[in-house]
Amino acid sequence: QVQLVESGGGLVQPGGSLRLSCVLSGNIFSINTMGWHRQAEGKQRELVASITSNGRTNYADSVKGRFTISRDNAKNTVSLQMNSLKPEDTAVYYCYARSFNLKDYWGKGTLVTVSS
Repeated sequence: QVQLVESGGGLVQPGGSLRLSCVLSGNIFSINTMGWHRQAEGKQRELVASITSNGRTNYADSVKGRFTISRDNAKNTVSLQMNSLKPEDTAVYYCYARSFNLKDYWGKGTLVTVSS
């Protein structure tokens, strides 16, 4: 089993920045991909960004150039730096981890609200 705990959500004005962090614990050696999904009210959950164990990243088109995902294997953390935030980035952000045998683990989510 793997446990994930997110932090860093909150209220920010349009154009502002936030940094989300997620700490993993448990059987972390089984984990390949780590990343973030988000779910806005009334919409389906969508991938925001991911990073594999060898550092390959993937971003949703809507966040390319604004968000940066990073991973610290020594600290068992994955972070998402979000810049130039827009109201449409408002959502609950979920940290996730996928094992080498394709099992997914999820955090409980952290709310990001972009509003003036």
